[in-house]
Amino acid sequence: MANILVLDDVIDAGILLKRILERKGHEVAVFSEEEEAISYVATNKVDLAILDIKLKKMTGVEVLELMKEKAPDIKVIMLTGYPTLETARASVKHGANEYCVKPIDKEELESKVAEVLGK
Repeated sequence: MANILVLDDVIDAGILLKRILERKGHEVAVFSEEEEAISYVATNKVDLAILDIKLKKMTGVEVLELMKEKAPDIKVIMLTGYPTLETARASVKHGANEYCVKPIDKEELESKVAEVLGK
């Protein structure tokens, strides 16, 4: 299965995604700090990053750019509770594979992850 990173400024939201994805057999690392998540990608093999767009210090799009510099092949799903055309365009422009609106239900999350991972 895949190694997945989840970055959300609300740690409980990240833990919820972790529980859902671990039931599908994935290894999941959860972060609430942008720098820690970026450092993790630089030193670990991560197949998929699930990034919230509204974070503490940066935007999810900025984190996406930095992660792609460190791991160009990483797959990315952007999550947001505040969908806008601007963030959707910026996400795709910088290499996001998918853009989903919160709250995301369990079935949608599982299917988007499987789709992005090509399984």
